[in-house]
Amino acid sequence: MIRIGILGYGNLGRGVEAAIRKNDDMTLAAVYSRRDPSTLNINTPGVPVKSAAVLDEGNEEIDVLIICGGSATDLPGMTPKYAAMYNVIDSFDTHAKIPEHFGNVDEAAKSAGNIGIISCGWDPGMFSLNRVYATAVLPDGEAYTFWGKGVSQGHSDAVRRIEGVVDCRQYTIPVPAALDKVRSGENPELTTREKHTRECFVVVEEGADKARIENEIKTMPNYFSDYDTTVHFISAEEMKRDHSGLPHGGSVIYSGTTSDNTKHVIEYSLTLDSNPEFTGSVLAAYARAAARLNSEGVCGAKTVLDIAPAYLCKQDGDFLRAHLL
Repeated sequence: MIRIGILGYGNLGRGVEAAIRKNDDMTLAAVYSRRDPSTLNINTPGVPVKSAAVLDEGNEEIDVLIICGGSATDLPGMTPKYAAMYNVIDSFDTHAKIPEHFGNVDEAAKSAGNIGIISCGWDPGMFSLNRVYATAVLPDGEAYTFWGKGVSQGHSDAVRRIEGVVDCRQYTIPVPAALDKVRSGENPELTTREKHTRECFVVVEEGADKARIENEIKTMPNYFSDYDTTVHFISAEEMKRDHSGLPHGGSVIYSGTTSDNTKHVIEYSLTLDSNPEFTGSVLAAYARAAARLNSEGVCGAKTVLDIAPAYLCKQDGDFLRAHLL
């Protein structure tokens, strides 16, 4: 039985907890929080809820610690710190900074004989695998990644920081014409604006300047300025009724050629009712791999590209060869 600890009990932490309940070779050993543990009511009865400070002592009886902190702000410090004490998994998703994060986790994990698997989820994660497989099979080709339709939590948070905004859900939506061109094997050159649009549903304070807020959203650099963005102002009741979920998804489409310019298109798609629950399921599978690999003496940082798929499954090799190969 693999003993899992969860650090952080937001949407992703609850998603990991739900995944553990679906895997009979895992048990939730403890939930750790940087908030007051007495304020948390977790969904699994009888599991201790502890302060994150107890992890610093390095003697908690867990096989793998799944870190569910905010990727951009928390994980660069937290994952190396705890990799020096435990086997760890994270979902770090700032693509440009993955090499730096990998190096920091690798140094910390190797020094302690632990394993740290970083950037687990669906992008980076499952989408990364499909980009690599397609590139390996069809070296003369091009990969395209589309996200949505779904809620972008980071973009929603960015809008919430605008003065006068109470709440927001921001949906990322692929442009159908761009999808059609890629699926046809045209290998088009697409700008950011040509690939996705953004749609915001915003609740504002009474009397707030809606024109100013809409302009701030549409001109926000790094988030909305490079996209065609539509803003809808709605009531809190409409937000709760129509936008309480966290759906997401997307596609990796790879178009390549072989001899005589013969075209081939590979597509991998996800449609997710709950982004955090699916991501939590990916993290749980890689926690299984981390425990197995570390028991074989493997240490240091790894990504999804380094882990053989058989390590993810609870079934043994005989079963996999007979039923899934």
